[in-house]
Amino acid sequence: MYGLIAKLTTVPGQREKMIRILKESASGMPGCISYVVAKDSANENVLWVTEVWDSVASHDASLSLPAVRKAIPRAKPIVSRFEKIAVTTPVWGVGLESTHVQ
Repeated sequence: MYGLIAKLTTVPGQREKMIRILKESASGMPGCISYVVAKDSANENVLWVTEVWDSVASHDASLSLPAVRKAIPRAKPIVSRFEKIAVTTPVWGVGLESTHVQ
């Protein structure tokens, strides 16, 4: 299992557009067990993305998917900062099948 927590700061007024881009590009990614996009409650320009993958390889391969490759040039102009907050190893979670968790 591979987990990633990222903080995306959009340029002012572009958070909703970024949510749409993430929703469009993140569906149907092989090996993606969970992909959660959340609005920061204190900063109207910040999004938190929490991902759970079956492996690092699946995550890395997702960057080559057509939907993701198409989204990257759309997202770049509206993201002012991207921070990889943490790389994790998920061990349990509501909704995560026990076959995925060790």
